[in-house]
Amino acid sequence: MSEMTSLYLSTLQKNNFTGHSMMKNLLLESVEYQITETPLGVWRRFVYPNGDLFEEFMTRKQLMGLPLIHYTRGKCPETGKRIIAKGIIAIGRLAVGGIAVGHASAGLISIGQLAVGMVFGLGQASTGVYAVGQLAIAYLFGIGQFATGLTAIGQFGLGKYVLAQFGIGEYVWDMRGAAPEAIKFFRALMPFR
Repeated sequence: MSEMTSLYLSTLQKNNFTGHSMMKNLLLESVEYQITETPLGVWRRFVYPNGDLFEEFMTRKQLMGLPLIHYTRGKCPETGKRIIAKGIIAIGRLAVGGIAVGHASAGLISIGQLAVGMVFGLGQASTGVYAVGQLAIAYLFGIGQFATGLTAIGQFGLGKYVLAQFGIGEYVWDMRGAAPEAIKFFRALMPFR
């Protein structure tokens, strides 16, 4: 123990400091999980003394070295950190996979508050070939409050074909006017005429 740590602890004891209770570090303890085997896979759970829950599910079946489904919730008691869900279908606060669902997610199809999708993103901030969200940054089609893409629909739009309150692009239909090509393009997209 360093001299500074010893001085700090003796000062706490001398002053009978009781503002913070001294807790043992659970990261230094071996963790006893509740393990539940199911036909699909294995659940691993741990409840902290304060009632917080950590749980993780992983299917036995794998594809390309990834579980078909990986689900995580809470902080791992061994590390004190969140485990990134990684799977063909990944679900967790942080998720990476073919289909990723989480607060921050990345995958071919991604759904979350921050959704980085290669093909499709749906979230508050999203990316993808197709993206839907408050901020939708897309290659082909974006729809959102602020949208980009070859085709962009939103309050603010940036693209080739733009339908927006305020748009910037080659063919724009917005409050300032409508290019004939934009009218023809967007009317063709409407299922009813």
